[in-house]
Amino acid sequence: MTLHDDKARQALKILQNIFGYPSFRGGQAKVISNLLNLKDTLAIMPTGAGKSLCYQIPAQIFTGITIVISPLIALMKDQVDALWEYGIPVTYINSSLRKKELNERLQGIAGGRYKLIYVAPERLETDGFSQILSGVEVDFIAVDEAHCVSQWGHDFRPSYRRIAAFIKSLPKRPLVGAFTATATREIKDDIIKLLELKDPQVIVTGFDRKNLHYSVLRGEDKQEFVLDYLAAHKGKPGIIYAATRNDVEKISELLQENGIPCSKYHAGMRKAERTENQELFLQGELPVMVATNAFGMGIDKPDVRFVLHYSIPKNLESYYQEAGRAGRNGEPASCVLLFHPQDVIVQKYLIEQTVYSLRRKEHELKKLQMVVDYCHTSKCLRQTLLDYFGDEESRDYCGNCCNCLDDRIKVDVTLDAQKALSCVYRLQGCFGASMVAQILKGARTKRILQLKLDQLSTYGLMAEKELAEIRDFLHFLIAEGYLALTKGKFPVVKLTRKAVGVIKGQEKVERKMQAPKKEK
Repeated sequence: MTLHDDKARQALKILQNIFGYPSFRGGQAKVISNLLNLKDTLAIMPTGAGKSLCYQIPAQIFTGITIVISPLIALMKDQVDALWEYGIPVTYINSSLRKKELNERLQGIAGGRYKLIYVAPERLETDGFSQILSGVEVDFIAVDEAHCVSQWGHDFRPSYRRIAAFIKSLPKRPLVGAFTATATREIKDDIIKLLELKDPQVIVTGFDRKNLHYSVLRGEDKQEFVLDYLAAHKGKPGIIYAATRNDVEKISELLQENGIPCSKYHAGMRKAERTENQELFLQGELPVMVATNAFGMGIDKPDVRFVLHYSIPKNLESYYQEAGRAGRNGEPASCVLLFHPQDVIVQKYLIEQTVYSLRRKEHELKKLQMVVDYCHTSKCLRQTLLDYFGDEESRDYCGNCCNCLDDRIKVDVTLDAQKALSCVYRLQGCFGASMVAQILKGARTKRILQLKLDQLSTYGLMAEKELAEIRDFLHFLIAEGYLALTKGKFPVVKLTRKAVGVIKGQEKVERKMQAPKKEK
């Protein structure tokens, strides 16, 4: 954005005089510049990058009305309340309004009382709202959480599929901007296609949150770890994410029994209780929030010092977004992911219970496997996330994740890898990782004996190791690309091309492992 441009100067003046920021950061200036030049824009900006300013500032420069489409009622209220404090005429339309309130706001829109209108996507098709808009000038439509339009996104909302039809129904097509914190290449293409953006400018600002320290811990006693971690970070604000409501209840009870003040949040609680707990956390009265993924969307608490994932999330989009709620003020913060094989079973069950399309179910299971791979990779965790989102920045060492700061030594595990890969080869891609581990261990289960798998030359080749250790090693080989899992509810393990050189003894496999303790 150049200051020679009158609108650009106006945008900077609004940023400084109304919002109190000295300058734009990240990709904000570029996004705003494109919008002020009336170009449809897709902005993919990470949590904490200031997406909302990218549509709130242009809205005050355009002569007509700006409509912000958002699926988050709590976010609408927070942003509208904040904008009123800045003196900006704004309102929201959603299902939380009583009939009298709704009618008053619709009349206000018709009378030109507001510059910005936040609206839930479900309200776009109501007769009253559509009729009011036919008589006013709509200059700009900002679609927040735009990934919701894609059925391959982590938070698909069918109502988002009707936004394009709504835009077509307006007397004049307005400028359209789409905003999201997380979008793979596939989802980005869906946003452009399904929102029918016209020759859009696509701006992807860096996904790299340099102040966040990423770590994955496997095999920890989770309850003991959480208590020790909170004791070491006493009084600091943080979020603990769990996969189920039951886990949230158990963790919050554990903390309270140990004298650690906390609040909790999940969809099974009464709305009033959820709202109260959220406010106590935001105001700092209860510094620790224990929650399911129902908590956090649109929550702006800049001083969160840590995000602990008590169990793995269902995909890396969710993880990135949830972990990204830490350190939004730019100060150092920690993102810790605790892994246990049981977590995978729980997430698969949740997918089975909530996803009915076979194609989408396979897609969700594939994404879950990518989380498992993330938990077992020896590569830089930050780079693994950046690669997933197609960020062009590339490095092997970030210096701020558990893998890059790992003081363990690299150990040649080629022999164990050859044993495992040879076992998979002899099973001809017919069994899952659990069965492969049992065969390598030399387990004498009923199924193994019935199928005469105990007669394989690779049976019992790793008998000296614990079964859990063998499973973990197989997941390491999957994460490193030597093995692959097929799609579906019951994935089987297959060799990849990368495995061939290892089996033939042409390539080595190394893994970071704790150095053996020297005897005194």
